[in-house]
Amino acid sequence: PEPSYRLPFSSPVKPEARARTRSMEITNVCEYQEIAKRKLPKMIYDYYASGAEDQWTLKENRNAFSRILFRPRILIDVSNIDMTTTVLGFNISMPIMIAPTAMQKMAHPKGEYATARAASAANTIMVYKDRNVVRQLVKRAERAGFKAIVLTVDTPRLGRREADIKNRYV
Repeated sequence: PEPSYRLPFSSPVKPEARARTRSMEITNVCEYQEIAKRKLPKMIYDYYASGAEDQWTLKENRNAFSRILFRPRILIDVSNIDMTTTVLGFNISMPIMIAPTAMQKMAHPKGEYATARAASAANTIMVYKDRNVVRQLVKRAERAGFKAIVLTVDTPRLGRREADIKNRYV
């Protein structure tokens, strides 16, 4: 059995909540949000699920993704699907990468480490934003022969996050 672990500001995650999640068949991406809402303390769920400044950018991002349509391929052989692609000349298993996401240890005790391992197992890319972590990882990457580094410049100042204000999250 999996050990119970503590999340900040909460009691341990209940084993029955983990069992329910494992037994569910997730059929779409939105269901991950429903599972997170059930499993995480409200303050932590709100931190992950909300945005800043009236959540305008969050709403616009959702609207933009909702306009992406897939063109169905009719009468095409789909017995051998290949989703591999390249990013800056490097092969990855699928056109999905993991962007910097803050404070992952609030949801899981291994946090970014577990996410990095999952990205590696899926043969895709994960990027980081913590400067000390990045410095250490760049040195390791250089020694290991890596050829590319991803830089993000999206947060010159933190936004006014209303859910965090209401939850008195600091």
